[in-house]
Amino acid sequence: MRGTAAGLLTAALTVAAHSVGGGGLPFGVDVVALGVVAVTVGAVLASASRGGDVRILAVVLAAGQVAGHAVLAAPGHLHAAAALPAWSMVTAHVVAVVAGAALIGIGEHLARALSRVVPSAAPAGAAPIAPSRQPVARSSDHPLLSTLLLASSMSHRGPPVSTR
Repeated sequence: MRGTAAGLLTAALTVAAHSVGGGGLPFGVDVVALGVVAVTVGAVLASASRGGDVRILAVVLAAGQVAGHAVLAAPGHLHAAAALPAWSMVTAHVVAVVAGAALIGIGEHLARALSRVVPSAAPAGAAPIAPSRQPVARSSDHPLLSTLLLASSMSHRGPPVSTR
């Protein structure tokens, strides 16, 4: 769950921070490359043993933001560089890292708490439901539907029998 959230937040927050900072929206190959960055960030955090630590989350998300910015700032990508100063884009990416790490950390903490509460709220000694004791019919005077369908599909008509 942590890896999925990190990957999705990396892609979404990279695009949002880049756009707020004066960059354009990604299209074409940029979207695919940003997807590769997001999947990589998600895989790293999903496989990390201490990936739930907010500091590790922040470091990996920061690396994802840097890689995402590099993808979006690659040659051929339109930048409105003169519209806003460079520090606004850096600030937007830093805010995205902090917000992403906080959201993932809080979400994981709440999911853990919820997984401890839900089993304790379920009744512990619930008796299993007994199977019904209705008799099962072993034979019937009604033919099976498949037999009826097979019988109706077979033609009893054939070539005339020659008389000898």
